[in-house]
Amino acid sequence: SIGYSACHWCHVMEHESFEDEATAAIMNEHFVNIKVDMEERPDIDQIYMSFVQLTTGRGGWPMNVFLTPDKLPFFGGTYFPPTPRYGMPAFQQILVSVADAFRERNDEIRNSALDILGELRRTAVTEFSHVELNPVLLDSAFESMSRAYDAVNGGFGSAPKFPSTMSLDLLLRYQHRTGSERALSMACESAKKMAAGGIYDHLGGGFHRYSVDAQWLVPHFEKMLYDNAQLIRLYLDLYLVTGERLFSRTAVETLEYVKREMLDESGGFYSSQDADSEGQEGKFFVWSPSEINSVLSETEADLFCRIYDVTPEGNFEGSNILNLTDSIQAGEFTQLTADERHRLDNARRQLFDHRESRVKPFRDEKILTAWNGLMLAAYAQAASVLDSAEYLEIAEKNAEFLLGSLQRDGTLLRTWKDGNAKLDGYIEDYANLADGLLELFRTTGTTRYLDEARRLADVMIAEFWDEENGGFFFTANDHEELIVRNKNFFDNAVPSGNSAGASVLLRLSRLTGDARYERYALTVLRLSAAQLRSYPLGFGRALSAIELTVSPPKEILILGEKGNTLERRVFTSYLPNSIVCRADTADDSATAIPIFEGRALIDENPTAYVCENFVCGLPATSPETLDAQLAKQSSTTK
Repeated sequence: SIGYSACHWCHVMEHESFEDEATAAIMNEHFVNIKVDMEERPDIDQIYMSFVQLTTGRGGWPMNVFLTPDKLPFFGGTYFPPTPRYGMPAFQQILVSVADAFRERNDEIRNSALDILGELRRTAVTEFSHVELNPVLLDSAFESMSRAYDAVNGGFGSAPKFPSTMSLDLLLRYQHRTGSERALSMACESAKKMAAGGIYDHLGGGFHRYSVDAQWLVPHFEKMLYDNAQLIRLYLDLYLVTGERLFSRTAVETLEYVKREMLDESGGFYSSQDADSEGQEGKFFVWSPSEINSVLSETEADLFCRIYDVTPEGNFEGSNILNLTDSIQAGEFTQLTADERHRLDNARRQLFDHRESRVKPFRDEKILTAWNGLMLAAYAQAASVLDSAEYLEIAEKNAEFLLGSLQRDGTLLRTWKDGNAKLDGYIEDYANLADGLLELFRTTGTTRYLDEARRLADVMIAEFWDEENGGFFFTANDHEELIVRNKNFFDNAVPSGNSAGASVLLRLSRLTGDARYERYALTVLRLSAAQLRSYPLGFGRALSAIELTVSPPKEILILGEKGNTLERRVFTSYLPNSIVCRADTADDSATAIPIFEGRALIDENPTAYVCENFVCGLPATSPETLDAQLAKQSSTTK
């Protein structure tokens, strides 16, 4: 049985069946029962999820799969009820039927399992595509996303509605290169609708996993580290592009939520918070008018309920999920007087403090390397965009923790809890940590972070690369042998290791001048090309990496003390296809970054160099000169 801590239906089946003595007796009589955390062992989850999807047409968690003693799957599904309902037999009936079949038709089951194994191995093979990595491919992806876009509610498709952060990030990159106003509008409106909806925690900050409706109103209430890491970066980028305070405020509130609720004293970030508390989904987050009236003055309560859509009848099982209605979004919120805004802020603080006295949802305090890499990048970017020493300190402490506590003999480990690290790292651990370190290098100019990112990339190539067919395997060469060795290219809730790895390698190639990294990256993207052309919404991170390949290679060098005006100009500009390096003097980075060679401060003043394909223009020593060069650089990419 495979599941994860924040999975609502995993808990339901646990209470209904696994904790039921009669059910447990049947399980223990006939089976060896194994519980797997899919977040710690995504390698196992991928294999058996592929089996369940192949044989039932759908997947999800909890996932329950019956295996032969040599790990071959022969029957499986997702949630099974304790009594017959939803058109499904009871779990006890399934247990007895499977046990009888395995005893009486063992040869038939084993032959069927071998056939399925062959199919699983065939689906794991990827073929090199002759699809060109060019702007036409990106234009096609944009058109496909435009057709799937929900013009009323933002986002893509209908219920359930997921944030699709990587696709929204792609839209910003596409707009930057092409000038497409529709791409920018789709990204902005989606982000505004999410920030206004119940998927966003209006008191405590941070986003829930997804919305069960198309309007972003009713979420599945769990909060996942990986969602919030990627959404922080999206909202920071939207702020850079538009200058709208809504986007920076949403990013900051989410950063503060993570700092308050998800940061271990070691410097690592916890994985998730459950949807349930006291046995009820969402109980921690919903409100009644009477409870609000008991906390706030009448004037404040009336204002708060009007703004956040709190009514006696409620919008969720008789209670209220806080959200900003369409009329509020359309302008009423912005028309509040200064006094009303002050009272609303005071009301939010009081209600947040009151909510803190409630029983909180369970927090999964395991620390995962890949997800921490995503959040490391978020805090590093926030430190540069918002000029925050506090966020930089959090990012650097996180990097030191990951490099110190989640490595063994130069290779990464997957998970850490209560001082104990375990399990070999997967390709996504290497790629996402390297990505976070590159973002931290961009912010600080500390070459150690670049060196560590490059070392991790070299391990990726040595231990995960498929020498025969190309691409990165999910597991390393010395990983335990499983029935299938997968390669994953699909950008689901988190970037695939191949997509993130390709992005890291492209940037390393531009930073170091080592064309070998680019060759590996292009191979990965060509292996993805046929699939992403058919379903671009599933390959947002890969498409963003392709955006980097179709833009002229740009490098921006900043010399001078930290926080100088030129650095701030660059850090507050949206430059998605540029490699940014900073150092106090060129000597600080020349050994690691060849492009710094021969560059110097002009008259001891902070100096910037804007370069294309390692050929630099005249040095800029004033913000105005730098602005002109950046504007010219931006226009040449369109």
